[in-house]
Amino acid sequence: MPARGLFFISVAATSWGTGAAAAVFLYRTSGLGPVAVSYWRFVIGGAILAALLAVRRGPRRLPERRPVLVLTGIGLAVYHTAFFGAIAYAGLAVGTIVTLGAGPILIAIGGRLTTGERLGRGGTAAVVLGLVGLVLLTGGMGAVGPRPWLGIGLALVSAVGYAAVTLMTRATGTASDPYRTALVGFVIGGLCLLPLALAEGVVPSGTGLAESVGWLLYLGAVPTALAYGLFFAGLAVVRATTASVVALLEPVTAAAIAVCAFGERLTVTAVVGGALMLAAVAGTARANGG
Repeated sequence: MPARGLFFISVAATSWGTGAAAAVFLYRTSGLGPVAVSYWRFVIGGAILAALLAVRRGPRRLPERRPVLVLTGIGLAVYHTAFFGAIAYAGLAVGTIVTLGAGPILIAIGGRLTTGERLGRGGTAAVVLGLVGLVLLTGGMGAVGPRPWLGIGLALVSAVGYAAVTLMTRATGTASDPYRTALVGFVIGGLCLLPLALAEGVVPSGTGLAESVGWLLYLGAVPTALAYGLFFAGLAVVRATTASVVALLEPVTAAAIAVCAFGERLTVTAVVGGALMLAAVAGTARANGG
C-alpha cells in the first residue's frame, strides 16, 4: 500500500540523515577515510541482514535479475563513497543537501525515460517546492568544509549513483524481496570497495577506539541494514520520483544535526528552506494517500 511505502521511505530517509552525522563523528575519532567508512558500513550492514535472513522462514535463493543486482551493488558503492567524501570536504549539511537535491531531478528525468512515470501537477509542484527549499537551506548554511567545491563535485557523483540505484530497483522489480536485495547489494559493493579501503586503511586508530566501533556498528545497523531494507520495500509500491521527494527528510535531518551537534550555522533563510522541504514531503504524502 502506498501509505505504508511512504512511511518506510520516511523512516529510511531520517535514518540516513543520522548516518551522515555518524560518519562525521568517525572522521573525528577513528582516523578512517570515506572509502573505509563506506566499506565497514557495507560489511556490518550485510552481516546483520545475513543473520536476520538466516533465521527467517522462506526461500533462501538470490533474487532474480542478478545482473541488475550487480549494478545495484556498484551504484551503492559509488553513492556512499562519494557521499562520505562530500561531507568530509564540504561539511555535513552541504554534502547531504547537494546529493539529495540533485536526486529528485535526476530521478524525475530517469523515471520518465525508463518507466514512463509522469509527475503530474502535484508531483511537479512538490519537486519544485523541495528544490527551492534546498537552495534556501544550502544558501543559509555557513561556509564549512576544507575543500567545498571538491565536496560539491563528489555530492553530484553521489547523486548519480543514488538515482541509478533508485531507478533500477523500481524499474526491475528487485524491491519485491527488499532485504535480500539489500544484502546482495552490500556484498557486491563491499567487494568493489575492498581494494581501495585496504589502500586507505581499514583499521580504526586513535584514542577513541571503543567510540569508533560503536559508531561503525550504529552506521551498519540503523542507516544501512534497517534503512535500505525499508527503502527497497517502499520502492515496491511507491514511484521513484515520489520516493526521491520523501527522501528530502534526509537533508533536513542532517542539517538539524549539523546545527545541534557540530555548531554549523543556520540562518532564517535556511530555516525557511527546511520548512519548504518538509511541506513538499507532506504534500507528496497527502497526494499519495498518506
